[in-house]
Amino acid sequence: MFFILLSNKEIPFLDIYRYFRMMIIRILFTLLIVSYSSLSIAQDEDDPFTVDYDTPLTIDLESEKDLEDEFKPKKKKVKKNVFYGLKTKRGYTKKGFGVKTVREEFRFLKTPVDIDPFVRDIYWYNYKKKKVIKSRKIDPKYGVILHGPYVKRLGEQVLEEGIFYKGMKHGRWITLNKYDILKDKEKYYKGWPKLSKVKYYDKDRKHMREIIPVQLGEKEGNYFAFHESGRVAAKGEFQFDHKVGVWIEYYDQRRRKKREIQYPEDPFDEKFEPYIIREWDDKGVLIYDRAIYAKGLVGK
Repeated sequence: MFFILLSNKEIPFLDIYRYFRMMIIRILFTLLIVSYSSLSIAQDEDDPFTVDYDTPLTIDLESEKDLEDEFKPKKKKVKKNVFYGLKTKRGYTKKGFGVKTVREEFRFLKTPVDIDPFVRDIYWYNYKKKKVIKSRKIDPKYGVILHGPYVKRLGEQVLEEGIFYKGMKHGRWITLNKYDILKDKEKYYKGWPKLSKVKYYDKDRKHMREIIPVQLGEKEGNYFAFHESGRVAAKGEFQFDHKVGVWIEYYDQRRRKKREIQYPEDPFDEKFEPYIIREWDDKGVLIYDRAIYAKGLVGK
């Protein structure tokens, strides 16, 4: 074994080697921390966090916390008819005969609630027609909002299963065929497919800028854009990744329209050319009407 004489003492060379190696590692680690801190400070100074209309903060609903945890069974007494803190009643529909009988089992709210003003698909039960309806136009006399577990069966075979939150699909939904083969599986968050994107003006997510509905990789559902004041800036509908129907733009004033734009009713109509139906100035004065303009051209 090699020894080095230091201060009149013999120290093994291996111990010296280990000592200097540890010193070098500590120095390098210290330099790394200092360099990283300097880089972070420089980045903060050069690129401070800003959120504006052109560079909004985007939130993926896939990362949002599910409400399903709110009604998971607890050790205490569980009320079987309460979901998400709201009391419900049991309902069902049935059509067909024998082995072809299709039965829907669901829960509905005992008292009326305000529906989400932006979600396109609201599910409710019509007492008069004895069927579940998907529509925002709810009959207050015969309609009740679905809320809680839902299952649709053909005989004993489950065809569709999921849960509703105030008339909106929420959580995991599955559909199967009569041979128990999975046809579709989709996750929702309070009526919005979880792949949807929500954009905000601010990092605190208090001022929404845009809601882009996305389902199965395509834009599908109601689209909304908002002014920073919170008022609606634009709204319309997507079907199969295409704009359909009438889209409306608004000024940053209470429900004051800016223009109406017509898109094809059929999302696969490639020959249709979108056009402006009507347009107003910021005072609410009509400055263009396609119907009147067309009549003027015919008259000439």
